[in-house]
Amino acid sequence: MPQFTLYANPIATAPDRILLALADAGFTDFEYVNVDMSAKEHKSAEYLARNPFGKVPTLVTSDGVTMYESRAIARFLCTKLNLPLLPNPATATAASLALFEQELSCEISYFETPVSGIIWETFIKRVINMETDNAAAAEHKKKLEEYFDIVEAKFMSSGKKFMAGDEYSLVDVYYLPFLARLFDRGFGDVVTSRPQIKAWWDRCMERPKTKAWIDQSPKLDAILASRK
Repeated sequence: MPQFTLYANPIATAPDRILLALADAGFTDFEYVNVDMSAKEHKSAEYLARNPFGKVPTLVTSDGVTMYESRAIARFLCTKLNLPLLPNPATATAASLALFEQELSCEISYFETPVSGIIWETFIKRVINMETDNAAAAEHKKKLEEYFDIVEAKFMSSGKKFMAGDEYSLVDVYYLPFLARLFDRGFGDVVTSRPQIKAWWDRCMERPKTKAWIDQSPKLDAILASRK
């Protein structure tokens, strides 16, 4: 019996945080259930009993724990499965733990809204046959670039190799799938035009399992072509 079941959808971005963390560790002992959002399965009574917000992802473990919200699930699995993506409590200091939390907070506070806005306008809307608002996408890109200018400066001043320090961590995992979709939609310059962030991206892509997962992540043209 698999250790847990993950209810998700390949078009949705939030489950990617979990899937990349698992892929990087080579963990496969779970069941993936594709929630057909076009058929409103995520709004069914059965699904809402697991996740009252009617969104993906949702996790159900073999011992009966039900959980939603992708970041909560990712952190739970890192702890439960001993994935090496969180600070080591045996060696971490109060300051290093707080700084790790700081970088997690920066991702959700300053990165998620603009990057999700771009993906919504240029990726998700295309999939669900809605018209892209290019002005909105441009405004989201402006906000993302403002944030990445700060991230670039932080890399420069600190000399760190990854988002939360010198070790690849869950913070990096939270960024990568979203940036992969930006590359797919022609917005990769937000990474490549900033030498420090580009070097960080390249370091992440040196991880074979991470790169393999990113390479097979959803591509809009392939999705649209499959529907013809």
